[in-house]
Amino acid sequence: MGVIGAQSTADSMDVLRSFQDATRQVAGQVLPVVVEIDTISEVERRNIQSPLEFFFGRPDSNNDDDESRPLLQRGLGSGIIVRRTGSNVYVLTNEHVIGNATEITVTLYDGREYRAELVGGDENRDLALVRFQTSEEVPVATLGDSQNVQVGDLVFAVGNPLGFASTITSGIVSAVERDGPAGSNGPLLTNYIQTDAAINRGNSGGPLVNLDGEVVGINTWIASRSGGSIGLGFAIPINNASRAIDQIIATGRVEYGWLGVNMGDAPRDVNSLGTRQGALVSSVFDGSPADRAGIQPGDVIVAVDGLPVREGDDLLNLVTTLEPGDRGRFRLMRGGRTIEVTVRAGSRPESGEAIGRSWPGMSVVEVTDDLRRRFELSSRSGDVVIGRVVADSPAATAGFRSGDMIEAVNGERVRNLAEFYEALNGPEDEVVLRIQRGEDQLILGLVK
Repeated sequence: MGVIGAQSTADSMDVLRSFQDATRQVAGQVLPVVVEIDTISEVERRNIQSPLEFFFGRPDSNNDDDESRPLLQRGLGSGIIVRRTGSNVYVLTNEHVIGNATEITVTLYDGREYRAELVGGDENRDLALVRFQTSEEVPVATLGDSQNVQVGDLVFAVGNPLGFASTITSGIVSAVERDGPAGSNGPLLTNYIQTDAAINRGNSGGPLVNLDGEVVGINTWIASRSGGSIGLGFAIPINNASRAIDQIIATGRVEYGWLGVNMGDAPRDVNSLGTRQGALVSSVFDGSPADRAGIQPGDVIVAVDGLPVREGDDLLNLVTTLEPGDRGRFRLMRGGRTIEVTVRAGSRPESGEAIGRSWPGMSVVEVTDDLRRRFELSSRSGDVVIGRVVADSPAATAGFRSGDMIEAVNGERVRNLAEFYEALNGPEDEVVLRIQRGEDQLILGLVK
């Protein structure tokens, strides 16, 4: 038994040493491609008047010029050397690491230091690309395929947490396809790889790597009440960034595919649309790719190019992976039938850019028994209620309001979402709705 026990211990030690050798190899491969990014930003100085100054005035001072000058704020983060073209070396990081920096300094693993400049960024995915120039040898990271990342994979986080340069921590992939923090104004067009590898402030922009030393994510944020790591770190999948690198180098910005719909999640508590999963189209913009492809309000998009759409965010992420001009196959549920259409993606409009009329410009919700009890609604007040009304849309112009109960469309009672959208998409140029608003009944019309 003693010999068997000794052999078992020796075998275990061999396994541990093999793992140690593998992690050393990963560290040796990855640390040289991770840089420290130091930034200086100008922040408007806020003068705070003391109570004594309020009553007695400010003492004579020669520091007025100092008070008018902006404060200089220093920032620290990490980055990944992802490409070299001639003397230009490109570093991928988070957009929030760079911010409005007026000075950017990149420090390599071996201590070499360079002044860098912002090439461009993508606030929708919290990505930025900076560039420095050198004729010297510089290592470049190997980018992996985040589509292959699975829960339980061993991963390593590399960066400069709290100013401790070239730190590497290890853990596993805890989850994939995580949404961003609830209620935040953070990136809209990404999901996250979750890991328990320790990530702290200063890790932002650094890589999450696999056992082969390939970059599979960009460490971005942590969930923590204390501000320190509690094993809930989140990284942007590298596949979300790979195409952005090419576009930012070429044009300084990222261009996304655009469908041209207002949408939400398919309702989970009713089944009149034929499915409880997918993205429910509530409105379609005139002349948009969706409009040209024949997508209608009330359609539920359940797949794009064979990839499932479980909710609205899935559709958003899949459409934005299409480049303008790309064609995608969209599978829809319409009136209980499955149909497929081909959509040629457009270019996602810039913020504030006019994008045409949104038809009909409102979302509707089927009234369930639970909603009737919760809001004390009469069974005679209609079975469909208006949710959101889009500003300057036909629905808004016609005078519809959130909370209006829809009783009938073109004289026919509507009892569910399917009947409402079937009537809305009929051949008539004008759609007449009878609604209940409080104690009043109103007749309102929508012109197509």
